Amino acid sequence: MSNLANNIESYIKCLLNASPNAAILLQRKELAERFQCVPSQINYVLSTRFTPERGYLVESRRGGGGYLRIRRLDLNRDKVVQLLEMLRGLVEDGISFQEAIDFVGRLTDARIVTRREGQLIKAAVCQDARQMEEEFLRSTRAIMLARMLEILLQDS
Repeated sequence: MSNLANNIESYIKCLLNASPNAAILLQRKELAERFQCVPSQINYVLSTRFTPERGYLVESRRGGGGYLRIRRLDLNRDKVVQLLEMLRGLVEDGISFQEAIDFVGRLTDARIVTRREGQLIKAAVCQDARQMEEEFLRSTRAIMLARMLEILLQDS
């Protein structure tokens, strides 16, 4: 199943890379037929691999004339500052481990942080501290991520 999901993800990313405006319009049914799978498999790939944290916006309309519009969100320094402000806003609610990892992955993909810096940030926000309450972890993780990004952005 993972291999199928990887193939679907790769195919969609190739289409996005070939698109001049980093946006594509697909039909779920046609995509499912292409990969000989059920439409729910397409939904799974979209919901787990094409999230805003990973730099994608997916619009979906179901039904006979339904479609999927997938857009890659470009990330530049101004947008990082905006994302940092958003991240500060999340400090109250915290951020999950997966959201933090996806966010750092997006920064690495956009070359805002190096691969090594991304690995360091991921290590700092890891969820190994199981004795802590999840609510405290979420809050601490968001604060640490915001502060590390502030320092990295000051140096660039």
